[in-house]
Amino acid sequence: MNVVVLGANGFIGRNLVHALLKKSFHVTAFDRSLEKYTKENITWVEGDFFDLKMLESLVEQNDILIHAICTINPGTSNEKYMYAYHNDLLQSIELCELCTRYKKRLLFISSGGTVYGIQTHMPIAEETLPYPINHYGNLKLCTENTYRTFFKQQGTDIIIARISNVYGPGQDYAKGVGFIDAVIKRGLAGKTIEIFGEGNIVRDYIYIEDACEMLVELLKYNGKFRTFNVSSNFGTSQNDIINIVSEYIPKLKISYFKERDIDVKDIILDNSRIRSIYQGRIRGVQEGIKDYIEYLCK
Repeated sequence: MNVVVLGANGFIGRNLVHALLKKSFHVTAFDRSLEKYTKENITWVEGDFFDLKMLESLVEQNDILIHAICTINPGTSNEKYMYAYHNDLLQSIELCELCTRYKKRLLFISSGGTVYGIQTHMPIAEETLPYPINHYGNLKLCTENTYRTFFKQQGTDIIIARISNVYGPGQDYAKGVGFIDAVIKRGLAGKTIEIFGEGNIVRDYIYIEDACEMLVELLKYNGKFRTFNVSSNFGTSQNDIINIVSEYIPKLKISYFKERDIDVKDIILDNSRIRSIYQGRIRGVQEGIKDYIEYLCK
């Protein structure tokens, strides 16, 4: 089966390519620029996601499209939202229309950490009404809702994956996302770790390899559900992360700053739906941090 990963040079995209290759998919890796990080059963295509002719060619030649491209992140979305609404959203709709026309499956990488917004009941199930508080989460939700309309009206084969806070090999916190990545790398370098608020923000952290294994399972899913949380089902605060990392990197330097209005206080996602089709490994955050530190220190 031929699968194209749109955004294959990103953190999730790169790891997803490796997960797909291990399962013997033929993978087309697509991005604006590509570092050829494997020589396995893969086709490399450099190009512009906003080039409609190129996008149509990718859809026509593959069985499954994985959409993991976004030009903003939660930290930049309040400054760059107009570009994202004008470009990301419209081109994501073009992609869905192409998948509808050519009858291809589309897996959309959404954001469980931002789509749900402020909620009082944890863990958050997929049926919960989303209430994003930043433009990144709202962009993801707008795309989701458009895709669901295509599914209802045209029967488009879509799957939406709301991924919680991933971490692990290949992440770069300097791009604006990745608290665990920042704590470990800044700790190893002897640099100060910045925390906005008092360190009580709780997130559902999941190791990138485990998240990608779940995504691969979704490619084979043929049941009634269209939306899945991809998560650990467990919450960990920033202060807890500091304490865990301190076991491996003593004397961390911490500075606390005023909390940001783009950050939701608590997010824990119910993963029972995806657990019904994925029975594989989900590392606890303690084990995941240990594995990631060992990886970085090789």
